[in-house]
Amino acid sequence: MKLLFDQNLSYRLPIRVADLYPHSAHIRPLGLEKAGDDVIWEYAKQNSFVIASKDNDFLLRSLLFGHPPKVVLIALGNCRTNAVEAILRGRHSDMMAFEQDPNAASLILS
Repeated sequence: MKLLFDQNLSYRLPIRVADLYPHSAHIRPLGLEKAGDDVIWEYAKQNSFVIASKDNDFLLRSLLFGHPPKVVLIALGNCRTNAVEAILRGRHSDMMAFEQDPNAASLILS
């Protein structure tokens, strides 16, 4: 699973979880930090990413348009990057099952 982290998440996350989610990326080094949700959505779709966000807008978009791309909503509120990393690690098996489910468009991690 390749995660595309949006601007609400640390740009360090792709490196910190690379052992579990190889080839993940953050929108910042891709030059997408000021892009609208539609541009990020299309980029994720064209490049086989799962969008990881704290932004409900991507969750709503997945409900409207389905997938691809799939969306993981990290519903932790304001928290440190360590907490986001911990949930991505702790819920890895759920994430893998979500990726394999052909009917699932979104997953909420809390």
